[in-house]
Amino acid sequence: MNDAPATRPLRVLYVVSLFPCWSETFIVREMHALAGHGAEIGILSLKPHSERIVQNRAAELLDRTRYPRSALRSVLDMLALAARHPFKVGGFVATLCARMWRQPRNLARSLGALCRAAGQWRWIREFDPQIIHAPWATYPATVAWFLSRLSGKPFSFTSRAHDIFVEDHMMAAKLRQTALAVTITRNNVRHMARWMDAPGAIPIQVVHSALDLPEIAYRRDARMPHQLLSVGRLDPIKGFDVLLPALAELQRRGIAFDSTIIGEGDELQRLEAQRDTLGLHDRVRFAGAQPNTRVCDAMAEATLMVMPCVVTKEGNADGIPNVLTEAMASGLPVISTRVSGIPELIDDGISGRLVEPYDPLALADAIAQMLADPALRERCAEAGRKKVECEFDVRSEAGRLFTHMANVAHG
Repeated sequence: MNDAPATRPLRVLYVVSLFPCWSETFIVREMHALAGHGAEIGILSLKPHSERIVQNRAAELLDRTRYPRSALRSVLDMLALAARHPFKVGGFVATLCARMWRQPRNLARSLGALCRAAGQWRWIREFDPQIIHAPWATYPATVAWFLSRLSGKPFSFTSRAHDIFVEDHMMAAKLRQTALAVTITRNNVRHMARWMDAPGAIPIQVVHSALDLPEIAYRRDARMPHQLLSVGRLDPIKGFDVLLPALAELQRRGIAFDSTIIGEGDELQRLEAQRDTLGLHDRVRFAGAQPNTRVCDAMAEATLMVMPCVVTKEGNADGIPNVLTEAMASGLPVISTRVSGIPELIDDGISGRLVEPYDPLALADAIAQMLADPALRERCAEAGRKKVECEFDVRSEAGRLFTHMANVAHG
């Protein structure tokens, strides 16, 4: 009696702008968790490997990753691909130009991304993905759509924050053409209704950016007194320019604290100047980018995580900052703002504190309250861990994503 042939695992091609990327460990966790559910992962990076810091879990996926060839070679590969598939390639490029000609910079970058993908077409065909997935809705999703046209395989994408709050890379068309639209918050679902004929006309699945909880120890002992921690890119959406005047108010009130801000970015000089003008040089330290192990150590030592996120005048914002879920999982009480999807994570007064954005006095009041009330910190820490366990466990969230992908791949 012959055994039936073994079923091949679900083959998922991830199309990413850059892999590995220090600020996108949540995507690495998702890939590993999908593999744990039975997916075979391939990764197409649209940019060459350039990161100085490579987390261990990302390094484990490098042998599954393909990078672009030289610019000239990529263009020649695109021309060769167009010669073999003139209607598919020409039709997609024509669609891209017709829909994005008012965004010449984004159009040029999109065409460049298509060329870089064309350079790996032979490998993509050999990998033979059953679904092509982009974890961002901009260039990666455009390339995933293009590869779907070429291969006849379905594509999917996840939308997160700036890729829908600020950008519009043919979103209405992508939502109509994708086999699976995913986003990370219910707030995003409401936001994306503007690209539909009617709210809910196109189903969008909510799958949270989630954590590998067994790797995060819950700790409430050995924490330093009055130690405030903030972690993130030095970007306007993080609200660090609101944090600093709140800290100056705490200093004016005579409240003891020390603040560490981990992250790097273009705002560093401006923020350092603001800190010094406010007389906070001895109280606030900018620690730069740090490896994940050091960030975890800092979370285990701090008293509070403070992330006063905002919506910029351009409309840009976070979805749910991953550092908030990480802090809550580790037993670090959190303070943030009523922005975007953050209220879906933090229940004010139960699993943390929420204040209005751009309000340094309200932020100072919340910090002062939490610093003065150890019992409140304990309650918020316990509730925060439970919230993350219930709704932000990468194994369960990736399991839901795997099911959605498998349903699409198998029709």
